[in-house]
Amino acid sequence: MAALEVEGLTKDYGEVLANDDVTFAVEEGEVFGYLGPNGAGKTTTIRTLMGFQSPTSGGATVLGHDITDESDLIAAKRRIGYLPAHPSFDETVTGREILDLHASIKGGERRDELLETFDPPLDRKVREYSTGNVQKLGLVQAFMHDPDLVVMDEPTSGLDPLMQRAFNEFVEVERDRGLTVFLSSHVLSEVRRVCDRVGILRSGRLVTTERIEDLLHRTGKFVRVRVAGDVGPSAFDLDGVHDVSCSTTDGGAPDGGTSEGGAADREATTSEPADGGVADREPTDGGAADAPLVDGPVTECTFTFTGNVNDLIARLGERTVVDLDVEEAPLEEVFMRFYGDHDA
Repeated sequence: MAALEVEGLTKDYGEVLANDDVTFAVEEGEVFGYLGPNGAGKTTTIRTLMGFQSPTSGGATVLGHDITDESDLIAAKRRIGYLPAHPSFDETVTGREILDLHASIKGGERRDELLETFDPPLDRKVREYSTGNVQKLGLVQAFMHDPDLVVMDEPTSGLDPLMQRAFNEFVEVERDRGLTVFLSSHVLSEVRRVCDRVGILRSGRLVTTERIEDLLHRTGKFVRVRVAGDVGPSAFDLDGVHDVSCSTTDGGAPDGGTSEGGAADREATTSEPADGGVADREPTDGGAADAPLVDGPVTECTFTFTGNVNDLIARLGERTVVDLDVEEAPLEEVFMRFYGDHDA
């Protein structure tokens, strides 16, 4: 059974068509990422699903309850946790008083457990909270009543990297317990770890829904490579290479020193292997990870790669590689490459 079903959802503000015939479903026990750049219409969808505004046309059900039926949706909300994009609380009271209020309305059986993980300063007034502490307080209130479905809009906004990791680990555990999570994000790396499937929204229209593994395979990797010599984009004329940009500088080390970005500074990085690709590598003494001495020009090239990693390695093997970084392509690159021909 689907925990959340959206059918032809449209929200037209007149000058802006924020959601345009959006249709998708989120299954029970699934973590579903709703992806898109800022302004794509993600928050509009969430606010409509939560009953804060009415759709222009179409509709949806949440835990089997019709979002356009106020009394029906109220019954569903007892089993829903919600975190808005910019959580706002009464700034004149403490975090503890905020949670006491929420507990009196919807329950708080998991409150103490959540406070061990997110730990906002409960005895300080909310006006003294940093953005990150407000977000942590919002996360506690969203999960404290042990809901069946949690809807979150940019849940890691304002959190430091350690707390983002704690959040990701928490969501993984909750998914294993059977919780359904619907979260929006514009950062692909944020959903890579926790999401089972994603929906891609662009200019109010749902471009696709895909399993996260399939999406990551299609996005490709961002490659930055520095090679000895003066070379141009044609040196990387290879299936799967897109948008090559090269610049050449004098990276020589005529006195026997290492070139800029040499072995002393270099950290080899690779992402998860693509089709038949190679796994992550660590530098080894005298191995390929050691940057060679270069006397003469060095060319830095950047590009997005969606092909077979082995083909790329073979091509790089024809050059003297000074430095190589491979990382996940930004979500914006995904939109430009795969969805640029869709109507806005």
